[in-house]
Amino acid sequence: MPATGDGRAPGAADQPDAHDGARLSRARNHPTTTGPATAPPIPHPRTRASHLGDSPAPGDAPADGAPPLRLLVIEDDASDAQLIKAAAAESGTSIALHWARGLDQATELLAPPAPSARRGRGARGPEFDCVLLDLASPADLPHPSDASDGLEGLHELLRRAPHTPVVVLTDAAGAEIGAAAVAAGAQDFLIKHETDGPLLARALRYAVERKRADESQRRLVEAELRGQENARLQRHLLPTPLLDGAGLSFTRRYRPGRRRALLGGDFYDAVRTDDGTVHVVIGDVCGHGPDEAALGVALRIAWRTLVFAGLTGEALLTTLQHVLEHERRSDEIFATLCMLVIEPGRTDTGLDSLGACERARLYLAGHPAPLLLGRDHRPVTLPADLAGPALGLLPCHDGQAAWPAHDVELQPGWRLLLYTDGLIEGRVGAGSRRLGQDGLADLVADHQSAGLTRGRLVDSAIAEVEELNGGALTDDVAVLLLERNPVQLILG
Repeated sequence: MPATGDGRAPGAADQPDAHDGARLSRARNHPTTTGPATAPPIPHPRTRASHLGDSPAPGDAPADGAPPLRLLVIEDDASDAQLIKAAAAESGTSIALHWARGLDQATELLAPPAPSARRGRGARGPEFDCVLLDLASPADLPHPSDASDGLEGLHELLRRAPHTPVVVLTDAAGAEIGAAAVAAGAQDFLIKHETDGPLLARALRYAVERKRADESQRRLVEAELRGQENARLQRHLLPTPLLDGAGLSFTRRYRPGRRRALLGGDFYDAVRTDDGTVHVVIGDVCGHGPDEAALGVALRIAWRTLVFAGLTGEALLTTLQHVLEHERRSDEIFATLCMLVIEPGRTDTGLDSLGACERARLYLAGHPAPLLLGRDHRPVTLPADLAGPALGLLPCHDGQAAWPAHDVELQPGWRLLLYTDGLIEGRVGAGSRRLGQDGLADLVADHQSAGLTRGRLVDSAIAEVEELNGGALTDDVAVLLLERNPVQLILG
């Protein structure tokens, strides 16, 4: 049976070249050898002051100034505690021992410091690197279990101090229970009559490192689970356009500026109402944090609700500003927005609704105007001379905030590119020059001339913007490509 969980064989120290330090049993049988007779007495927790004030004996601190390994020994037998002290003295490792007779005394020492102590306004109790628990010590449990497996003390210690590494101490007949203790949560076990100083030091170091690795793995798993939950939540907060029967191709791309996030302050949506009118919105809440992302979701949901309630135009934007004013965390938060209301195609020209000219109303609230993509000419930026202020900048009640509509005629086969300013504020080269709307129009024209359409057109445009910027864009980016398509709706 191994003497310790690191694979050291029993009796390995009996070989001629092995370390001749005092084993616990030899120290008991030969009191004149190096042991409790010559080692400093182990501190005894007679009072609470001694609990918190124990310190290593002079000379325990290593020459390089590293702090000693702080070990709490839970042992009800004073002679065994002295033997552990003797083994620690011969371990070659700086070990500061503290002694507790049972779990109740140990719990006082293992309890975290009070808040005042953490802030430096009071005495701070010792923090232990490891606990050495003798399984033969009374469990000292408030509610003993009827089914005893010999590990009641260990179970209770792990419940009270789940983040502290534990090494258990057994006698030769309890070697199997030592392995069971490791399976139950201890980091290692030692057998009394086979433990010398170096083996004790090795077991303690192993226990500390194993516990640190276990805690790191636990935190990693918890972080991964939280990340998966956040990803699922954010994915469900992104909208699903409701455009059935609209005969439109709808391509969208969304890239938050925050690392490891799926949702930013940008938002978009598109719905078709019962009268055949298509409503499209894209917006941008200033800022990049989770609060801005939550506000963007609130505005998007409010917008869809108001559209289905029959509101449109300035009445809708005014109500949406009231929502923003009530939901934002400070008065400095605002949101830009672009809204399109596309009426059904006219049928009095002899063409069906999918091949007719259409009219749209464009509303801008501090947002860049969309691009109208032509099949045989450079993209054209829609007029922005009637743009109103961003939502939340000016009060609505005094008439300062106004968002008049600009009428746009859409020819058969039209295509509109809507985007947030993160796409056009990227740098061009190493200087301070920004891409801007004109630069975006030239870039999209080049990709169109290469025969790219729909998702490939949007993806290649974003990739070139990032290449010109010299890396990923730091701002949130949302891009919508809406196309009149004489077939069933296509989402990309």
